[in-house]
Amino acid sequence: MPVLFEVQGLSKRFGRIAALQDVGFHVEAGEILGLIGPNGAGKSTLFECLAGVAPSDSGEVLSGGRPIAARDRSSILFYVPDGIAPWPSQSVQWALDFTVGFLGGCAALLDDTIESLDLRALLRQPIGSLSKGQRKRALLAIGLLTSQPALLIDEPFEGLDLRQSRDIAAALRGHAAQGRTLFLSIHQISDAARFCDRFVLLNSGRVRGEGTLPELAAQANLQENLEEVFLALT
Repeated sequence: MPVLFEVQGLSKRFGRIAALQDVGFHVEAGEILGLIGPNGAGKSTLFECLAGVAPSDSGEVLSGGRPIAARDRSSILFYVPDGIAPWPSQSVQWALDFTVGFLGGCAALLDDTIESLDLRALLRQPIGSLSKGQRKRALLAIGLLTSQPALLIDEPFEGLDLRQSRDIAAALRGHAAQGRTLFLSIHQISDAARFCDRFVLLNSGRVRGEGTLPELAAQANLQENLEEVFLALT
């Protein structure tokens, strides 16, 4: 697949703590890429730096071989954080309409997105009143309706039960089948192994491996078991 964007030498410190250290990898158009690592590995910090929410200390994001300034990355990236409640006093329907009308989202996807994420019964509820799992589905709907070619989603399955996780996985997979690139931060390796095409392994702020499961397994000289491969390479 063609490369949508590439990250080179991305670093970020918080005082004496090196949250990211010389991070580099690429994202292919139309793939589902999993960012795998334990809590504290730097996954959320990496997404915030990529999206321009937080400044990096060094490094570049390139598309077509040209650097993209942080302020311009919204042309190709839309970031869906974990654990936030945007517009808490507004209804789910208002947030989805705002995404379509103001953020340039796709109106043709609205009904299908509501159905696939089981949001019909929640449309009139204020976002601030939703449970964690309900809010997660609303946030994912906002992301899926946006027009950027790549979605960065932090912990898409966090706070969801098994049935909800399967439904959301199906919705995301269907979206990717239409050409959308999904870059997902996932700390549950079993979820990532079932869902992602390729992987970036992150630990202690450093990339420890990148590739498909067969490629990573060959690098670790192991059978194709993502948990064992991750432990061996990190």
